[in-house]
Amino acid sequence: MNIKNVYILEDRGILFIHGSDTKEFLQNLITNDINKVDEANSCFASLLTPQGKYLFDFLVVKHKKGYFIDCEKKQIQELFKQLNIYKLRSDIEILNLSNEFVVTVFSYEKFMLFDEAKDLLGNTFKYREDPIFLDPRHKKLGGRLIINLEKLYLSLKKIDLQSIDPEKYYKSSYELGIPQKNTEKLRNKLFGIECNFEELNGIDFKKGCYVGQENTSRIKLREKLSKRLLPIKLIDGELIEGSSIKNNVNEIGKVLINDQYPFAIVKYLSDHFDPKIKYKSENAVLKIMKPEWIK
Repeated sequence: MNIKNVYILEDRGILFIHGSDTKEFLQNLITNDINKVDEANSCFASLLTPQGKYLFDFLVVKHKKGYFIDCEKKQIQELFKQLNIYKLRSDIEILNLSNEFVVTVFSYEKFMLFDEAKDLLGNTFKYREDPIFLDPRHKKLGGRLIINLEKLYLSLKKIDLQSIDPEKYYKSSYELGIPQKNTEKLRNKLFGIECNFEELNGIDFKKGCYVGQENTSRIKLREKLSKRLLPIKLIDGELIEGSSIKNNVNEIGKVLINDQYPFAIVKYLSDHFDPKIKYKSENAVLKIMKPEWIK
């Protein structure tokens, strides 16, 4: 990515949560420790079912007296509803600001040119009133700026950034092994920990209780995950959501996201798993890719 390029991610949504009970509210729900999040640090986290299954993933960023929740826009209304179910009598307000704020992404190299920048995942500082942070999942995902739409283009001009097609960002994220589009297809289909959230700094095993914590910790105690969410590459044919992936007669996984940037849940530790060979899935021939950050 050119150091002067910026991706404007119009398919990301923004919630803003504030009120005296906000920190306790989030701490009891999400997989990461909200106490890590302050003016100098942001985090990646998820919301799970009580059984530990995936529901939503998002970035949490301190903003003024509350927190921005940066989530895929297709999921934002469902996340808004789910958080309000848990709200009960908590002194919090949840606002959907997706029509007022936008997420932009630029290169890691550009991020490091800011005087306040530190080479730490999640490192956060302000550009005027708006948060800039290094993506807490992986530095190759670059820096992010959450900014009011009214200030967007003037601000990008002042920091010498030019907008380019955001699909290039999503393609690089897919090749890196991190899904960011059509994640609603993962909902209730696999455990949160099987989405590689530990490796992406999205789970804190020391924080105590949160929704889905019991099963997440139990799977962690097995030492190694038997299944993981991995990107797949279509070689020929058509991918069908929910179809089995096989090596001859042995099932190795299942297609979960079958769109432009496909992913599958894969029996990662199986003797039949080999990222070098081709697999079949109903009407498709495919390969399973292994991200370098997964050991």
